[in-house]
Amino acid sequence: MPASMSDPKKDMAPEPELVEEDDEPALPEADEAATIQLEEEGSLAAGRDAIIHALKQAPSRPGVYRMIDGRGDVLYVGKAKNIKKRIAAYARPTGLDTRIERMIVSTRTLEFVVTRTETEALLLEANLIKRLRPRFNVTLRDDKSFPYILITSDHWAPQILKHRGARSRPGQYYGPFASVWAVNRTVNALQRAFLLRSCSDPFFESRTRPCLLYQIKRCSAPCTKEIEFRDYAALVREANAFLSGRSKSVKDQLAAAMEKASTALDFEHAAIYRDRLAALSAIQSQQGINPRTVEEADVFAVHQQGGFTCVEVFFFRTGQNWGNRAYFPKADKSLGPGEVLAAFLAQFYDDKPPPRLILISHAIEDQALLAEALCTKSGHRVEFSTPQRGEKKDLIAHALANAREALGRKLAETSSQQKLLHQLAATFGLPRPPRRIEVYDNSHIQGTNAVGAMIVAGPEGFRKKDYRKFNIRSTELTPGDDFAMMREVLERRFKRLMNEAPRTLPSPLAGQGGVPGEGPRIPADAGILEPSPALALLGIPPPQGGREDEDDSPWPDLVLIDGGLGQLNAARDVLAGLGAEVPLVAIAKGPERDAGRETFFLPGRDSFKLPPRDPVLYFVERLRDEAHRFAVGSHRTRRARDMREAGLQEIAGIGPTRKRALLHHFGTLKAIERASVTDLMQVEGISAETARRIYEFFHEGAA
Repeated sequence: MPASMSDPKKDMAPEPELVEEDDEPALPEADEAATIQLEEEGSLAAGRDAIIHALKQAPSRPGVYRMIDGRGDVLYVGKAKNIKKRIAAYARPTGLDTRIERMIVSTRTLEFVVTRTETEALLLEANLIKRLRPRFNVTLRDDKSFPYILITSDHWAPQILKHRGARSRPGQYYGPFASVWAVNRTVNALQRAFLLRSCSDPFFESRTRPCLLYQIKRCSAPCTKEIEFRDYAALVREANAFLSGRSKSVKDQLAAAMEKASTALDFEHAAIYRDRLAALSAIQSQQGINPRTVEEADVFAVHQQGGFTCVEVFFFRTGQNWGNRAYFPKADKSLGPGEVLAAFLAQFYDDKPPPRLILISHAIEDQALLAEALCTKSGHRVEFSTPQRGEKKDLIAHALANAREALGRKLAETSSQQKLLHQLAATFGLPRPPRRIEVYDNSHIQGTNAVGAMIVAGPEGFRKKDYRKFNIRSTELTPGDDFAMMREVLERRFKRLMNEAPRTLPSPLAGQGGVPGEGPRIPADAGILEPSPALALLGIPPPQGGREDEDDSPWPDLVLIDGGLGQLNAARDVLAGLGAEVPLVAIAKGPERDAGRETFFLPGRDSFKLPPRDPVLYFVERLRDEAHRFAVGSHRTRRARDMREAGLQEIAGIGPTRKRALLHHFGTLKAIERASVTDLMQVEGISAETARRIYEFFHEGAA
């Protein structure tokens, strides 16, 4: 038994984790501006008067202007080479399109910021749009930062790691990668290929013997001088060369070294070179389309349909495809693809370094100005191109095909979701399809590491950015008391909600207001949401009215509780104590937790079941299962953190000897967690009963 297997806490540096994000964000809500009506002649005149008044103070210099409504909300942010001339154009009595007229109607004042150049104005405009999200601008939604690979240069033994955020640490950054999954896969393969350390500097300095990564051939252990400094430096140079595009040269060198070792009958080293070559081949084989003539470029393609826009982005670095992502920016349907793309690009590169070449599917206005602005930011020349032939045109065509597919898929999902929400409202007696559904669940093992979870869904699907987890804090709870845990979670959630967004909702569920046991019912096909181009495009009748002011409300229109009558009563007591009126439904699992036989509990109504093939039943099961997945995942993360302190001895019957045997066999705690009972029984000293206890500790025991 190697000594390095004795303690997982000391023998493996904790992996830094990046949170995965949706590759395809939700479609934006229907444009609020589209619902603004020119109710009276005086409205447009009042807006023009405000603009004419502001025109007197407008500077004749480059800068940014903000149009503001009567509530102080920013309606629009624009840039201009000459602010005074641009503002004067809004005061014209005729010749303005409907979108601009709607904007003028709401304008009550303007503010100006002067810049030295038009380039600075463009950069400031993009920054303000991202921060303020004005109603009438094209706005980039879900613009999460991208993950990178970093090979550090501030230590004699450079480290390879995943990185997201400010690039402040010295080293070579490679990216962006379109997803955390892509960067994780690449880093794992690079570790097998180049054996670079991934541990932190403090962990590295504290080592007296190699860690587990050395045992499983994912590190060369420079910490304990298992490799000489010059040899480790050579590995670092090879890794940087591979990620910089010289992959063929690196692979040729490894192949030559493998042949040399094989000829000398040094089969052990030949096998090492073989495995490193296989790891590099695996990286390249999973990257899809790899262009021959494009070394470094971002590819943007725009597709519009049904009043929505999809922008598909592909990243090519060092001649390799590092992934793609679809965006659905919020834009007025009157804007063409070139106008949307121009606004999108300025915001996209507001906090990202641009490549030297940007390929775009549609020509954009102020292309030279944007290129100059990006050049100023990045310190190198940036070129825009709309290719008409050759391989670059093929890349655009490929991106356009992906944009069409992504938007079509989102429109179809939106259509299906809207229909389900109408049917859900009819089933539960809601006065209108819910815009925000919150689902709650708990997870724990015999009361330990208890976590409550809230997931959120709406017309656009799951809203993962709104998910929340609640570490159960109370020390007075009886272990395993699900009712008390639910009370704590709901009390914390709605107490904070009432402080941050005080509001009392009318009770829309049957039996939760009005005549006891009765409630407003609506037909499943009733149209009561605001108009959506996606609905019209896909054959859903346009809605008749709605509450536009509540579309972005943090208050739920429906709360689903995983549990039975007891959980429902606990939830009602909490909300009643806080003075909050929120519609509640509890979902109790069927006999033997059989999906499809759930019982629904609503205040003031008899419990009921839905037909086994009812679409609403499937929809609610999806919501409940997503809440359960999120709760269990949060619980496991918390438990894993504690296990790094307590070790596997937390499981009954597992002492130091069996712990070492398990780690020696599987390598990591995560591998043990994923193992089946049969796999666990293969470990020396692990009986069938012990294997079952280990498996249940990680799986079936999670409530």
